[in-house]
Amino acid sequence: MSSKTNQGNYFEDFSIGQEIVHATPRTVTEGDIALYTALYGPRFAATSASTFAQSMGFERMPADSLLAFHIVFGKTVPDISLNAVANLGYAGGRFGVPVFPGDTITTTSTVIGLKPNSSGKNGNVYVRSVGRNQDGEVVLDYIRWVMVNRREAVEEIGEASVPELPAAVPAEELVVPFDLTGKAYDTALAGSEHLWEDYEVGERIDHVDGMTIEESDHMLATRLYQNTAKVHFNQFAQKDSRIGRRLIYGGHIISLARALSFNGLGNGQMVAAINAGSHANPTFAGDTIHAWSEVLDKIEIPGLTDVGALRVRTVATKDLPCADFPYKGEDGKYLPNVVLDFDYTVLMPRRQG
Repeated sequence: MSSKTNQGNYFEDFSIGQEIVHATPRTVTEGDIALYTALYGPRFAATSASTFAQSMGFERMPADSLLAFHIVFGKTVPDISLNAVANLGYAGGRFGVPVFPGDTITTTSTVIGLKPNSSGKNGNVYVRSVGRNQDGEVVLDYIRWVMVNRREAVEEIGEASVPELPAAVPAEELVVPFDLTGKAYDTALAGSEHLWEDYEVGERIDHVDGMTIEESDHMLATRLYQNTAKVHFNQFAQKDSRIGRRLIYGGHIISLARALSFNGLGNGQMVAAINAGSHANPTFAGDTIHAWSEVLDKIEIPGLTDVGALRVRTVATKDLPCADFPYKGEDGKYLPNVVLDFDYTVLMPRRQG
C-alpha cells in the first residue's frame, strides 16, 4: 500500500509546541457568501447589503464573521481532527480584520496542551489556530480542543498538560472593523430598533424560530469549508461506531444559532470574539434547532462612543422550543436536548445624541 496518502494525526502524533502549517489556502468568493446565506439564512444587514455595509464605514460588504471562522477552522481539520471523536470547545477567539471577497486565507496552528483520557483510547488536543489574509493580517486567532483517537489503545496513559484558558476576550483587544462616527445608522433597514443601550445584563431572549437540519445541509457545509473529518461525511466509517450515524459539524450549529439570534439581536452586526463554547450533545440530520440568548455583559469599547459590545451566551437546543430557557438539570449537567452553549461578543451600534 502506498504511503503517499494522509491518514491524519492520532493523539500520540502531537507534541506540546508543535507548529503546523495547514495546506490549501482558500480564496473567498461571492459564491461562498451566497452559499453561506443559503445554508443558514442570516439577515444581519452589514453582511447582506453592500449599501448598508458602506453606510457603516466598510469599504465594501464583508463576509459574515462566522464564514471566516469556518474557513479558518476547515483548514485545520486534516491535521488536527481528521481522526477526532468530537470537537469539544473554544476559548480566546478574537476576530481581526474583516474578510472580503477576493481575500485568500491561510491557517497555522500550535499545539498548546495534551490531555490523555483514562480509557487509553483517545485524548484531548488543545491548539491555537491563526488565520491570516494574503497581506499577513490576522483574520481570526482562537483556541479549540478536540478529542482525538489513538492509533492503538494503551494502558499507561501518561501525563496531562492542560493550558490555562482565558475567561473572555477583554474590551481593549476587541477589533471594531467599521466606523459609525457622524453616520446615521438606519435601524429600519437593519431590522431592529433595539440598540446597545436597550439591553440589560441578565436579560434572556427567546429567538422563537426553529430550523430543521437536512442531511444535504451539513454535507454541503462540510465540503464548502473543506472540512474532511470522517465523523461528518463518511457514513461507511460511522456505521460501526457507537453512534452509528454521521454527526452534524458543531460549527454548523453555531451558524444556525447565530442566524436564529437575529430575531432579538438584529443589530449585533459582527462577531468580535469567541469567549468560550461547548458542544453539549450530538446533533443529527432531522433535528430542529432552536436558540435563546442571555446578555452576560455590556462592554464599553475604549475610545468609542458610537459602538458598544454585548457579551452573549447563546444556547441551542434540538427538538425543544426555548420558551422556558432549558439549559442544565439539577445535577448540573446539560439537558439531553441542549446541543450548544456558546459565549461570544457582538458589536452593536449605540444610540447617538
